[in-house]
Amino acid sequence: QVQLVESGGGLVQAGGSLRPSCAASGSFLSVHAMGWYRQAPGNQRELGARIARGDDTSYADFVEGRFTISRDNARNTIYLQMNNLKPEDTAVYYCKLTTTPTPLKLDHDYWGQGTQVTVSS
Repeated sequence: QVQLVESGGGLVQAGGSLRPSCAASGSFLSVHAMGWYRQAPGNQRELGARIARGDDTSYADFVEGRFTISRDNARNTIYLQMNNLKPEDTAVYYCKLTTTPTPLKLDHDYWGQGTQVTVSS
């Protein structure tokens, strides 16, 4: 089992920055990818940024070059550097870890409990 703990959300004014982190702990074979998702009240959860085991990254269109996902392999931790935040970015941000699939086991997703990001106008 894997536990993901997010931290670093908070309240910031429009144009400000936050850098939430997600630390993974527990027992798993290897990490295929990790990502950040966000979910605002009444909306679907949507992928914002993803980083694969080879450090290949991808971003949703709404990021618009403002966010950077990074990884600290030694600590099994990912970060999301968020700059130029907008009120529309207000949401709970969730971390997801996907384990590497093997011939004997499908991949599996683990979710953190989320960290609140609130951007005021």
